[in-house]
Amino acid sequence: MLKRLNTTKFVCALIFSVLVVGCATKKQQDNVDASASLVAAEHPAKIYLAEATNSSLPEKRDRYLLLAAHAYINDGNFNSAVNVLTSMQKSMVNVPSLQAEHIYLRARIAEKTNSSQAALDILQYPPHWQLPRWQMASYHQFKAKLYKNTQQPIDQVKQLSLLSNYLPKSETTAINNVIWKLLQPLHEETVQSFMRDQSNPIFAGWLQLTFIAKHYAVEPTQLVRYLGEWQRNNPYHPGAVKLPADLEKALNAKPFRPQNIAVLLPLSGPRAVVAEPIRQGLMSSYLSDYDANVSINFYDTQQGVAAAYQQAVAKGAEFIIGPLLPNEVEELQKINDKQKTTVPQLYLNQTDTFTPQPNLFYFSLSPAQEASDAAHKLYSDGVKLPLLLASNDPIGKRMADSFKQTWLTLTSNDAEVYFYDAGDQMKVTVQEALGVKDSQARISRMRDLLGSRLESDFRSRQDIDAIYMISGSQDLALLKPFLDVNFSVFSEPVTLYTTSRSRLENESAQSAQELNNLIISDVPWLMQSNSETQLVSELWSGWNNSQKRLYAMGYDALELVNRLAQMRAFPGYQFIGRSGALSVKPNGVIDRQLSWGKYNKGQLTPL
Repeated sequence: MLKRLNTTKFVCALIFSVLVVGCATKKQQDNVDASASLVAAEHPAKIYLAEATNSSLPEKRDRYLLLAAHAYINDGNFNSAVNVLTSMQKSMVNVPSLQAEHIYLRARIAEKTNSSQAALDILQYPPHWQLPRWQMASYHQFKAKLYKNTQQPIDQVKQLSLLSNYLPKSETTAINNVIWKLLQPLHEETVQSFMRDQSNPIFAGWLQLTFIAKHYAVEPTQLVRYLGEWQRNNPYHPGAVKLPADLEKALNAKPFRPQNIAVLLPLSGPRAVVAEPIRQGLMSSYLSDYDANVSINFYDTQQGVAAAYQQAVAKGAEFIIGPLLPNEVEELQKINDKQKTTVPQLYLNQTDTFTPQPNLFYFSLSPAQEASDAAHKLYSDGVKLPLLLASNDPIGKRMADSFKQTWLTLTSNDAEVYFYDAGDQMKVTVQEALGVKDSQARISRMRDLLGSRLESDFRSRQDIDAIYMISGSQDLALLKPFLDVNFSVFSEPVTLYTTSRSRLENESAQSAQELNNLIISDVPWLMQSNSETQLVSELWSGWNNSQKRLYAMGYDALELVNRLAQMRAFPGYQFIGRSGALSVKPNGVIDRQLSWGKYNKGQLTPL
């Protein structure tokens, strides 16, 4: 992608400026005949100001003033740049290229001194302006950057697609790769809602291609058909000239079409109660709308997972779902690592270390994965400085580490974490995390100095803008009230987020009322009541939320079988399941994006 540097608008201009410096003599800069080209400000601002003073032609004067402002911006002297731009505005000549540069420079200053959104509010060119190609390229590139900063990927793609119209073909490949990468995480419904934009054929074409790839990835014949139609309708589109590499790979991937599916679960013994919701989810999926020619056979791992596996293979299993327990997964991994060929398999758990194989996949309701997804959510919500309050136990530590790692990747900054213990220590940890403990200590010292009549309120810290609570439902019932009472009267309470582990069982309106304004993640199937969730609650009235999530996981496991090969070949292919928006990483791990809801007046409302 073309990059705009401080001193230049294009890489070629940077090279030109380097050559100028390298070939320059020792003449005083004041004697340099400054170029009036707006492409780059290569000299100090004082030279351009001198040239502006000596110019008798208003247009040339304005060019030098714009270059002076540009040079000030390059030096970080934004106040001087603002002064120049403000002073020239009333008498500025009516030339679109100069007016456009004036807007552009004001937007650059706004980005540096205010925000990317403030810059976007300024950076608007009238559509009738006829501008040089370099200026339009610079305009669209800067807007794309601002939309990236404000996390608006659709608008970023739109600007990048417009940018490609003003670049030589040799430089568009990098732009096309960025566009394709940006479109992959978007949901199919989002892509579909924007792909009819007739004002920008390149943009609409990219969205149509993305929709086809996502919607028909599981049906190679259909995918080839609709891709062919799209290419015929868009013969000059960059994506038609050269299909993205991962899409070509997906075209060549052979989907799994097993007629005999084996399921390895503990059907007896103490762990059968854990496996039962998964079994019921699998059967519900099979009975709802699955191919009647496919047979599903269950094998009990209670007497040994290796024996159950061998029995399934001996009876002609063409695909295996399971096992569930971590030790069983490790045992089968060792068996599969020794074999030259393996039966395609979807493990219902994952281990910390494994050797990826083309036919092996890993699907779990991982708490660490949920925390990583939460980091993405907070980042997309514009959170800058989150604070984590996590239970001081193995799950809390694992989730906090996962959040921190993802947050570091997204922002290059560390997330601040406080681990709390249950009971009275929870309140102490909250006060310490919010800075209340230090404030109270300062008040106490002031009272010692000034006497007991001193009246004062504690102050909580004001630098954080969100709190992510990693806690169980019992802890949340205390943790949230502690946060509510420990925010200073001088501070606005920050947004509170929490995990599905915090969700109360059988929420009443009163208990939900106490969670007002709390944002929580959970599987989509449990985010809003429907006829299916009500039926499951009636059939298995004793199930808690954890068991219902396992049911959703079992349902999705069978739905994934025919999709896994394409999902692995095409990372942008996302299946919207009951347990989350599912995609496959290159190593075969199923990645889940959860749904989010907010408590408001005793009701959990999906966001």
